[in-house]
Amino acid sequence: MNRAQLFLKEHKMTASDLNIGELCNLFIKEMENGLEGRNSSLIMIPTYIEVNKQITANQPVIAIDAGGTNFRTAKVYFNDKMELITEKLKNGKMPAVEKEHSKKEFFETMAGYLNEYINDSDKIGLCFSYAVEIYPNKDGRLLEWSKEIKAPEVIGEMVGKNLLDAMGTPEKEIVLLNDTVATLLAGHSTAAGKKYDTFIGFILGTGTNTCYIESNKNITKTKNLDLDKDQIINIESGNFAKVTQTDIDILFDNQTKNPGRYTFEKMIAGGYFGGLCTTALKVAADENIFSEKTRSEIKGMRDLTTEEVNKFVSNIDPDSNILTKALVTEEDKKLATIIIEGIIERAAKLVAANLGAVILKTGKAKSADNPVLMTIEGTTFYKLKNFQKMFDAFLQDFLSGDKKRYYEITEVENSSLLGAAIAAIVN
Repeated sequence: MNRAQLFLKEHKMTASDLNIGELCNLFIKEMENGLEGRNSSLIMIPTYIEVNKQITANQPVIAIDAGGTNFRTAKVYFNDKMELITEKLKNGKMPAVEKEHSKKEFFETMAGYLNEYINDSDKIGLCFSYAVEIYPNKDGRLLEWSKEIKAPEVIGEMVGKNLLDAMGTPEKEIVLLNDTVATLLAGHSTAAGKKYDTFIGFILGTGTNTCYIESNKNITKTKNLDLDKDQIINIESGNFAKVTQTDIDILFDNQTKNPGRYTFEKMIAGGYFGGLCTTALKVAADENIFSEKTRSEIKGMRDLTTEEVNKFVSNIDPDSNILTKALVTEEDKKLATIIIEGIIERAAKLVAANLGAVILKTGKAKSADNPVLMTIEGTTFYKLKNFQKMFDAFLQDFLSGDKKRYYEITEVENSSLLGAAIAAIVN
């Protein structure tokens, strides 16, 4: 092993340090605990949204995608041919990303984005990409923020009601759903004519989350459900807490806004991955992995973004890359590349464990003619160097033998808006 490989091994930052079978078992146990109302790092939020309801043509709705750093709005409907029509698509900034907002500021900013849509429909589908406890009326109470959103007064508040009040339209109907749930609905809507045993939604972009379809009879923490029906469960998988953090993970975690929370997300998601790699490189510099000049450059370097890290290992625009400039020798560049690619490989195996567990939990997809359709969104999944290829290899290897399961992956354009629109129309 060279110095970089030894560094990763000594800090237990390699994919080989993970046992995917053990992680899957832990993930499934946390899912079961969450469904049964026992202590669990996976909240397992019922959404009260079913997947097989009929979509009505020519019924416009206001669709909102609030998540990550963007706030997108549109008027959306399906025409007579059941083709999705999107009008007045606008992009804004998610409130409270750049500075802290009060509750009043937060909802008034959101309402301001919607002024021009007020007369377009009495139905609103709000894709809200944070941990929200959903109620039977499809509104939801914010449980906690992730992705470094700065609006503490909003925690504990009913999101839909507060938004409608800020708009001055309390009479409108609003359906609140997570972006992962919207992604699942979008994938389901494109699957006409094909046979799938079940559906999963997965996001790996700024943050991460997973959802799937669960039988109501297994959701024992929630009373008065129709036990003959199913619904989508929002897992809030970014908060999975049964992966052991390494010393480097803990060092990075302590620099974030909410140390100890969403530790799984901080190992894999784009909102954190650049910072995690920066922390690892600085620890490596402290341990004399790099040349003396490079050590000095790295110690004074600001946190890199995930895009900057990815461009470095992909050799994209090297002359303008801050990390390329900090690494003085070719040997330093090779060592840094090995460290970052090792952390990418680890992330790919963690995601394979996450989705492998969810597939096994469904108990379905045992036939090649009837697979699970996983609708996956997020630039981290699709753009991070070799990530999807490594993920697929890990997952296929795990889902073999007596655990053999079959899956397909799809990506749907504007999935969050499409899913929000479907939820508003049918629910």
